[in-house]
Amino acid sequence: MPTLTAPASNSVPVDGERKYDLSVVIVSYNTRDVLDRCFRHLKEASGGLTLEIIVVDNGSGDGSVAMIEANHPDIRVIRSEVNLGFGVANNRALSLASGRYFILLNSDAFLRPDALRRAVELMDANPRAGFGGGRLIGPEESWQPSARSFPSLLNDFLSLSGLAARFPNSRFFGRGDRTWSDAGRPAEVDWVPGAFAIVRPDALAAAGSFDESFFLYYEEVDLCRRIKALGYRILYWPDVVIVHLGGESSRTTGQRISRAGSQLTLWRLRSRLIYYRKHHGARAYPAYLMELLWHRARWFRNSFGAGGERREKATESLTICVDAKRAWKETRGGRVSPPRPW
Repeated sequence: MPTLTAPASNSVPVDGERKYDLSVVIVSYNTRDVLDRCFRHLKEASGGLTLEIIVVDNGSGDGSVAMIEANHPDIRVIRSEVNLGFGVANNRALSLASGRYFILLNSDAFLRPDALRRAVELMDANPRAGFGGGRLIGPEESWQPSARSFPSLLNDFLSLSGLAARFPNSRFFGRGDRTWSDAGRPAEVDWVPGAFAIVRPDALAAAGSFDESFFLYYEEVDLCRRIKALGYRILYWPDVVIVHLGGESSRTTGQRISRAGSQLTLWRLRSRLIYYRKHHGARAYPAYLMELLWHRARWFRNSFGAGGERREKATESLTICVDAKRAWKETRGGRVSPPRPW
């Protein structure tokens, strides 16, 4: 098993070297049990397609690699001694992939039986599709954001303020996650989550793979933006169904702060600043200031409450304020990526 010690090339094989219908890339970090389940669903969903499955293990300590070697010897494993993050790990695998299309799949995402076959059919039918996503649902068939709009100061404010959740059927207030739209209808969108995506190798080669400045969060947003700028389409297909255990993306106003939760919040804030600086320049500062001031106000409002829930909200917002300042300092306002691993 190779141990990664230096960045691999982000190049992808040329068409003549493609040996499989699909190259499926899974990045795993301490997800042994769900990873095993993911493999079984994936193989059941192959539908006669030839699959190349590549797993990047990001320094797991739960026996994930031993499980793969024992239960799935046909799966290729790339081992890293440290957590490389989402984008870097995907780039390592994608540089080796030789499928006609690439599949990005979370280890906690389980494909419905016809999902892969249908995804390939839809990509074949849409030659300008660079990046395609399916319908993400929870274990109880609950809706998850699957077809989304690019972040902006307005979209972020609507989400942060709770107005998007309060008026989900409004085209204006529900614009960020497109909650107003019919989830049963296909659509061309800005970006789709990386829990499941099918990617055209030519589009990926032209766009340049994942930006390794991001450790976690915003990687697929940035990649979809670059692919779309080249004239490719980002498409959402509701008949490609994936059960995703991760649930709806955590919102700032709904997170509960723990040591792990605070770390994830810090990573999100860093990546947000890097994204805004890259694509919106000086707007990185108002993006930072908006979240900081919102949580200062939320902290003040709940600091004098008698109930435990209000005190918890105050503590949560105070922690986010601390993390926001730290993220601004460590990224120099979104200009640099802190040393890896974050």
